[in-house]
Amino acid sequence: MSRLDAKVAIITGGAGGIGIAAARRFIAEGAEVLLVDIDEEALIEVCEGIGSNRLSYTVADVASVEDNRRMVEVAEQRYGGVDILLANAGILGDTETIEHYDVARLDQVLAVNIKGPFLGLQAVIPAMRRRKGGSVVITSSIVGVKGAARLAPYVTSKHAVMGLMRSAARELAGDGIRVNTVNPSQTETRMMRSLEQGMNPDDPQRAQALMTANIPLQRYGQPEDVASVMLFLASDDASFITGSSYMADGGSSA
Repeated sequence: MSRLDAKVAIITGGAGGIGIAAARRFIAEGAEVLLVDIDEEALIEVCEGIGSNRLSYTVADVASVEDNRRMVEVAEQRYGGVDILLANAGILGDTETIEHYDVARLDQVLAVNIKGPFLGLQAVIPAMRRRKGGSVVITSSIVGVKGAARLAPYVTSKHAVMGLMRSAARELAGDGIRVNTVNPSQTETRMMRSLEQGMNPDDPQRAQALMTANIPLQRYGQPEDVASVMLFLASDDASFITGSSYMADGGSSA
């Protein structure tokens, strides 16, 4: 048997690098997958690229109560239930000091990165109860356990979902619903290109070199590295794991 046979997974941020890698791994392990993102063109491209009859998509804004409820309804209608929620959608925001940070941008970062996982959990709990349990994996970050200059809203949001995860793990354990986080460090995705540009607009490669030098394994993570941890937490191999944070950070938090 594959590790996710007969499981149904919702993956938010499904058009991003980690979401795509997770979709590929989950499908390879037997899951049916509903990809969720706000960008329909990107979702279509991902689904065509993967080319599986066990993959489909729906467009949704994770900061919307109605959209979260609808994505769960779509998963139940298409696949019969929901066993896994990978609350992976997130945005970096601006690389800016606290003093000069735009408040509207702050609201956007907190809405997607905090409200999104909260509403996803809220929407999926009844569906998971109907399946007698499930696994929720929230994408946090290495900055969910430490600080970073000029990224205060993003860092704040990633700390916040750690608290959400721990509270939900205790609250939902009696329902057989496990809740954990994966905390990547720098990973080869579109978000990293934005961060490098924000850190050093004149020489983003220099920013990349400096960040790489601070990672003990001396490289950025690949989306597949993060997806492997997500697969473990989503599967029954992690049946006794809830309320935990898994660092996928090349040793950066050691």
